Amino acid sequence: MSIKDSKIPVSPPPFRRLRVLAFDPSLAIQLDTAEMNQLTLEIPWETPLDPGPIGEYVEVIDYDPGSGFFYEPVDLEDPNIIARDGLTPSESNPQFHQQMVYAVAMSTIRQFERALGRVAFWADRTVRLEDGSYINKFVRRLRIYPHALRQQNAYYSPPKKSLMFGYFPVTAKDAYNSPGTLVFTCLSHDIIAHEVTHALLDGVHPRFNDSTNPDVHAFHEAFADIVALFQHFSYPQVLESQIKNTRGNLETESLLGQLAQEFGRATGRGSALRDALGSINPESGEWEFKKADPHAYETIMQPHARGSILVAAVFRAFLLVYSKNTEDLFRIVTHGTGTLPEGDIHPDLTKRLSIEAAEAADRILQMCIRAIDYCPPVGVTFGDFLRGVITADIDFAPQDDTYRIVFIQSFREWGIKPRQVTSMGMDALKWPSAEELMRNKVSEHYKDQDYTEYVYKSTAARRRRQKLVDNIKDSNFLDSISAWDLGSDRYDVWKNLRKLRSQIHEWFEQDKQRKISMEDSELFGLVLGYDKVPKTVKMKKGTPTVEVHSARPTVRKTFAGSYATDIVIEITQKRMGFFDEKVQVKMDEEGPSEGTVPDFIYRAGCTIIIDTTTKDIRRVICTPGNITNNEELDRLRKFIQGEYGVIGNSFDAGYAEHLSHMNNNFRDEPFALLHQQ
Repeated sequence: MSIKDSKIPVSPPPFRRLRVLAFDPSLAIQLDTAEMNQLTLEIPWETPLDPGPIGEYVEVIDYDPGSGFFYEPVDLEDPNIIARDGLTPSESNPQFHQQMVYAVAMSTIRQFERALGRVAFWADRTVRLEDGSYINKFVRRLRIYPHALRQQNAYYSPPKKSLMFGYFPVTAKDAYNSPGTLVFTCLSHDIIAHEVTHALLDGVHPRFNDSTNPDVHAFHEAFADIVALFQHFSYPQVLESQIKNTRGNLETESLLGQLAQEFGRATGRGSALRDALGSINPESGEWEFKKADPHAYETIMQPHARGSILVAAVFRAFLLVYSKNTEDLFRIVTHGTGTLPEGDIHPDLTKRLSIEAAEAADRILQMCIRAIDYCPPVGVTFGDFLRGVITADIDFAPQDDTYRIVFIQSFREWGIKPRQVTSMGMDALKWPSAEELMRNKVSEHYKDQDYTEYVYKSTAARRRRQKLVDNIKDSNFLDSISAWDLGSDRYDVWKNLRKLRSQIHEWFEQDKQRKISMEDSELFGLVLGYDKVPKTVKMKKGTPTVEVHSARPTVRKTFAGSYATDIVIEITQKRMGFFDEKVQVKMDEEGPSEGTVPDFIYRAGCTIIIDTTTKDIRRVICTPGNITNNEELDRLRKFIQGEYGVIGNSFDAGYAEHLSHMNNNFRDEPFALLHQQ
């Protein structure tokens, strides 16, 4: 055998190294930030990776509609490009633009998969068949168009399952802008991460595009900003540079709290597009730290401005834990005085502070991402998100309260309180288990009865819960979940999850056989098997139907330090809504005639989290009212009609499937219009 024929097989490397801009091109031509602004990201190695790049998750298509021109796709498998860790950052090279969007997109996807413990999915594509029915189709790749628009915008397109990046000429002339130069949004790390997060969140919660209260679109914007901001802290050279510049005080102005500096300045804002920490005082021209305002949440309604409240609350939580974790370091270097000597801080202190900041930021980001599995399926609010953060972290890291405490403290300082709680204590904020719900219901219902009756009813409730758990065990619809992990084929997992959804739907529809009692269905915020429900509720054979529109695995940490898989099930029901309350009452009693078109659709339901090992119901996360709740129906009606000072068909009618007066462009492209505001 020749030496040539006896080659030892070599496995592919775990990561592909690609150069990107840490922020945007504007910082690459400033002496104090140029060195810091170029990063080399390590992203999971994909084989094959076709020119584009086109991989498992994304497909970069570089077509410029304005010029009708296709730019030559970059081939990241080229040995010369691999050897150089990708192309050199360049504003004028379209192939680098392609490399940039691919690398940052994959880095953002990796953050989600690491937090949730499952492969990422894009939202399904809904296709209408000839008979009028609909089917969902698997979307393997998110399409990314680096030069899709000649305008000051970039957005995620739900119908196209695409990211559309714009570019535009600078018209202003100041210290940061030169007229005639071009600004490419696809070269902003923050804008790319923001738009990819919109797509990832849509893949988990498609109903979060249905704006049913002032928080929904604001949450989408805030969550995308949070992911983009906290990715800054995962880059050591960026973090050390900013720690050095601020002398460890992260409550002063720094790049770490800012988003899209170049875009903000080029569009006349004078500073970054958004700043989580502060803003420029228009009178003094000086940057000022943003202090918590407990009244802002009551008065600010515009999505980006309202979203900035949530971003500020989360960033404040980070600052609290960073300050707590580094106070010993400052005591040591200042000999207990707390006052640093003038001049640069010691490089060793810079490094230690950077490590603490990175660890705290990573934990905060992972908490936020895990929380999206612990939110109701529709109508999310900032308070729901706080409850999701607290509950998910209790399930994942039950032994450490510190991070949960800072979240509660910060949200309270910003005036954010969940609707369904009477206390901001950790036990009150935690979403309940099925057992806790049953126990609470018995306690509330029989609080005026004698103790013997109470004990009897409590025992009966426990038996009902056990029967419910036994029915879940008998269903066999969770048996294969534990085998699904980050190494699984995404399409195979998607097919299995679709099958699982059908099995769960059939199980809930078998209520006539009393698989779940009517009392148990109430615990889930569902209405099953009732004879007297409003006739505007969607029915099947005389009983309310359910929509199981999501079933997905999620990973949590056990007390022993190992990892276990839960299943997250989202179930909703829907009801026709009418602006005229007299019409509503008539339709509820008599039923709509064939072809009746409602003014809006009201949805309610729950998220159920089930332990796949014990088959126990770990968490039940309900909307404030079930589908028969007239108060919640009226709340939605008033919101659409401008109760909160926002006209429904301006940016909040995306959910209203049948509004004759609504803006169809917004329904189809909500983020395109949101990002123009």
